[in-house]
Amino acid sequence: MRIEKCYFCSANVYPGHGTMFVRNDAKCFRFCSSKCHKNFKMKRNPRKVRWTKAFRRANGKEMVVDNVYEFEKRRNVPVRYDRELVTTTLKAMERVAEIRAKREKAFWKNRMSGNTAKNAREAALSIEKHIELVQPRSKTVPNLEEKEKIREKIKVRAASRKVMAQQQIDKAGGSKKKKESRLIPAEGGMGMGMNVD
Repeated sequence: MRIEKCYFCSANVYPGHGTMFVRNDAKCFRFCSSKCHKNFKMKRNPRKVRWTKAFRRANGKEMVVDNVYEFEKRRNVPVRYDRELVTTTLKAMERVAEIRAKREKAFWKNRMSGNTAKNAREAALSIEKHIELVQPRSKTVPNLEEKEKIREKIKVRAASRKVMAQQQIDKAGGSKKKKESRLIPAEGGMGMGMNVD
């Protein structure tokens, strides 16, 4: 049983599924769904459509270069049937799938490693921005002054978390330092001068 790949999104196309378009030069294009076929007819580039495998690979979201992909290559060399060869091949296929899953997980973990600090910083910023929406956790309803004290504590805590997250991002090397502007306010207040030194 030969499992083809969709020309547009690289999904598996099993026998009896999908559609096939044969161009005038006898080149065959297989599609897993009408969605892929329509996008192909609209002459869209799969590397620019975000939900395709081609886009994910081109933008570093999935592994591209790895030894595991060497096993997936099609070999059109006929081999005489041998029962032992089939059993070893099936065992090897399972092992390759296992290795591939481990490597993809490690790749994903590495790619997502900088997100925890970034998410913490964004959460702290949103708390600072919308502090009036934060309600104290006590069951008894405190008066307005107590609420303000609690909100101030939360605001301070959020600010410290934001600073810690920013330090983690800086330590990881994720932030790019902005260049200082050479423009300075000119005398008179209307224009901008240039800082030459």
